[in-house]
Amino acid sequence: MSEGFHVHGPHDHEVEHKAHSGDPMAARVAVMTAVLATIGALISYQGGATQNAALLYKNEAAIKKTEASDQWNFYQAKSNKQNLAELGATLTTGKASDDYRTEVERYKKEKEKIMADARALEQASRDADTKSDESMHVHHRWAQSMALIQIAIALAAITLLTRQKWLQWMAYGAGIGSLVIAALAFAHI
Repeated sequence: MSEGFHVHGPHDHEVEHKAHSGDPMAARVAVMTAVLATIGALISYQGGATQNAALLYKNEAAIKKTEASDQWNFYQAKSNKQNLAELGATLTTGKASDDYRTEVERYKKEKEKIMADARALEQASRDADTKSDESMHVHHRWAQSMALIQIAIALAAITLLTRQKWLQWMAYGAGIGSLVIAALAFAHI
């Protein structure tokens, strides 16, 4: 059976003591810290989700690029067969030459479809790459927002320890800045 234990750092004990002291400033900062931590958890989740989406899109782009490469290889194989059929048509006469010319036309038609498929796969790869880049941009916004939330929480803790009102306002500012950046991330800006 494993028993868990929690070790407080020196500042944690002081912050907890100040929060329970009945001091209105301490109570406000404690509530603000709890709100910031909750918002931070939501921001962290969104940041992870957008990063995962970016990775999935990047994976899809790589798969589509490989499929496009396979199609271009297939196209090249058909071109080689077409070239051999054209050579056969040139070197033979009569029915054999006509058969080779029929083969040449068949390969030309097959190549058109293969080329269209390859180009469509290349476009799908580019689209997935674009979506990945967009998701990573949003992920960076969430990460910036999370960094500001963490700064706001740290400033709140320092506010309780130092009793400096200007630090409390800096914590508010960092929290508001975090929310602004989170709104940009939410709006995919």
